[in-house]
Amino acid sequence: MEANGRICAHPGCAEPGEFRAPPLEGASDGGPPNFRWMCLEHVRAFNAGYNFFDGMTAEEIHHAQRPLAGWESETRAFSRAGGGGQGPRWADFADPLDAIAARFRREPAADRPDGKPLSGQDRANLKLLGLPADADRSALRKRYSELVRKYHPDRNGGDRSHESKLQSVIAAYQALRGAPAFA
Repeated sequence: MEANGRICAHPGCAEPGEFRAPPLEGASDGGPPNFRWMCLEHVRAFNAGYNFFDGMTAEEIHHAQRPLAGWESETRAFSRAGGGGQGPRWADFADPLDAIAARFRREPAADRPDGKPLSGQDRANLKLLGLPADADRSALRKRYSELVRKYHPDRNGGDRSHESKLQSVIAAYQALRGAPAFA
């Protein structure tokens, strides 16, 4: 740190005052606090002698040490009183890319006859496998077997050029096999 010409506030010390400590007179009058600046040795001594509970009664100390101390009141941004009893006003935020609302939007489940919903990732995996949204577990297994036979190097004369496609087919099948829509 840099002292900027400040001298340690400890009486009789001529070292540069590089570290700040609270003012002797306590809290400020609303403006920025007038910190005391001290050298490393004296700020360490100050911190070692600091006692948060100094001047408190036993009841005040017990109250301050409760597990939920400080969490009883709502912050102003989320308090019901601060927003006319309505909480935060999310409509005030611009979301041009639909990043916030899209996360909470539910996908329609109507395109599956069994009524089980598909996530966006499930739809992408079905598209990768070339299956419709209403495919069942047996169609999924059958299509997976076809694609593995097509892309596996042991089945296509040792051609390893389709290895990345095979890996993505396997990953899509594994994800769909564990998906709630195919359980």
